[in-house]
Amino acid sequence: MNTNVKQLRAFVAVAQAQSLAQASERLHLSQPAVSIALRNLEAQIGGQLFSRATKRLTLTPEGQEFLPVAERLLQDWQEAFDDLDALFSKKRGKVRIASVPTLAASLLPKVIADYNRIYPNIKLSVHDILANQVAQMVQEGRADFGLSVEPTGQEDLEFTPIIDDKNVVICSLDHPLLLQKVVEWQSLTDYAFIGMHRDSSSRQETDRAMAHIGKSLNILCETGQITTVSRMVASGLGISVIPSLSFHLISGHDLDFRTLVNPFLPRTLGIITRRHKPNSSAAECLIDMLKNAPKSDLFFETR
Repeated sequence: MNTNVKQLRAFVAVAQAQSLAQASERLHLSQPAVSIALRNLEAQIGGQLFSRATKRLTLTPEGQEFLPVAERLLQDWQEAFDDLDALFSKKRGKVRIASVPTLAASLLPKVIADYNRIYPNIKLSVHDILANQVAQMVQEGRADFGLSVEPTGQEDLEFTPIIDDKNVVICSLDHPLLLQKVVEWQSLTDYAFIGMHRDSSSRQETDRAMAHIGKSLNILCETGQITTVSRMVASGLGISVIPSLSFHLISGHDLDFRTLVNPFLPRTLGIITRRHKPNSSAAECLIDMLKNAPKSDLFFETR
């Protein structure tokens, strides 16, 4: 059956007006066009919906039974397109973001504030988690996109770089390493070290750097939260290594940092999306804002 929405509209308009002329005016169609739509509909269903015995068009019993069904179908049709328009015009919707804490604390807040001013009805959900969890959430479709380091060995994910970070050593304000403008990785071996857990991307980069120079850290303890690391460092228990952007999480904790060199290991962060699987227009708009957001003001200056 090839019944279309034009035929349903013609049927409902004529049934409500009981007049071909009034229905034509309401639909902004000619009377012959409305009449043809009705006859085509009746031909497809195999029976008459209107009695034409008088000048007024009255519904047959079958037509009376079909009228509320046709009205509901037209209402559902309209609501479906209204919903679609709301999604494309970003009048409603939801965007799910998975992000490493580094970017969740530094880049995201201002961008989300700007986004919310433009699209106040879009609901945002931010999961600040470890890098490997970010990639997993995007891969499984539980996040629309991720903010993290580039995932490895996952061909179904696409990575777009947006910012270059660097590794820094953090120390209490009276620590001797702060007398230097930059600090070499091998200097870390002279002090007790407060480490992030080994499944964090920051710790993995630290371990790679130490393996590169053939040295080992004097690890006093390990923890999963950067704020815990910062408190231990500020109390003088030891030093630690974090991405410089992560200083947003701990600034004001009586700490300072120095850039690590020899080797100098830049840390590229970016946007992770599913390859060949488009995002909603609301998510794409937020991605564009993240790409174009100023980045230079995200970095702290050393004291």
